[in-house]
Amino acid sequence: MEGTGMTELERRANDMRADIVRMIAEAGSGHPGGSLSCADILAALYFGGVLEHDPREPGVGGARPLHPGQGSRGAGALRRARAGGLHPSEELATLRKLGSRLQGHPDSNQVPGVEVSTGSLGQGLSIAAGAAAGLRLDGAPQTVFALLGDGECQEGQVWEAAMFAAHRKLDNLVAIVDRNGLQIDGRTCDVCDPGDLGAKFAAFGWDVDEVDGHDLDALVAVLGAAKAGRDGRPHAVIARTVKGKGVPFMENEAGWHGKAPNAEQAAEALAALEGDAGKESSRG
Repeated sequence: MEGTGMTELERRANDMRADIVRMIAEAGSGHPGGSLSCADILAALYFGGVLEHDPREPGVGGARPLHPGQGSRGAGALRRARAGGLHPSEELATLRKLGSRLQGHPDSNQVPGVEVSTGSLGQGLSIAAGAAAGLRLDGAPQTVFALLGDGECQEGQVWEAAMFAAHRKLDNLVAIVDRNGLQIDGRTCDVCDPGDLGAKFAAFGWDVDEVDGHDLDALVAVLGAAKAGRDGRPHAVIARTVKGKGVPFMENEAGWHGKAPNAEQAAEALAALEGDAGKESSRG
């Protein structure tokens, strides 16, 4: 993993969660639940050696960055850009503020490391499939990753893209589903049950893996294998996660899908994350 140990990956994910809490609390609006649930996925991709990607040179390297269907999940790209010196830490406090380049849905024209301005649910996989098809036509070796929410998989456009990708044999495309079981209106099984998403992707002609979305060892292994696989089929990774992961009072609570913590709640959340960081240090 290019010299990055697992304790370092855990620290990266924890730092990302702390950034998410601070940014959304300062902005007074945002989507903490899903951003926290996918932090480990993003850490595995950006810091686990899966994406060889320089935000200064998009498209260069062995894998293209994510095309997130849910634009509020751009924290990983921002974190990657920050690590590369493209975003000073003080800029993160300008999220969603007038004049800032860091808006609620990342602007690819303003934010290094973000290739596509997203936000409308269901479009991310179509964009990623188009990018993968273009790379295939160019004879380029890169793999395209797309991050989807499980509630987002209620959108018909997701399955149009899935059908297209299988038909075109886009084995350079990997879709990751953040399967936390909650969406803005409640449990996905109550709002519009997507059922067995792994079985659905398989029925559309995709290879499928299921993984604990908070097990960084497993994530790096599964995502790396999906990237390396070239069997004529696109690859779906169903990552089982906890909405609001890392902040006890947010975990498995649909109400935190799109609500910012107040100052007291943010302090409580950061204290919990700092406690987790201390536990990681003692283990390391």
